[in-house]
Amino acid sequence: MNVNKFIKSEVLVKYTILIVSVLFISTGIYREEVGIVFRKAINVCLECIGIG
Repeated sequence: MNVNKFIKSEVLVKYTILIVSVLFISTGIYREEVGIVFRKAINVCLECIGIG
């Protein structure tokens, strides 16, 4: 009985995190922050390689 309850709560947590993450990603896309994040990612990669 306890195992069933644990599995249900685990599934609930997984789907809650999934829904929240999709909501945050959608909000970022709506606010047009994709370019900013992409630019920062490029700068970090270039600094790690040593080109920038």
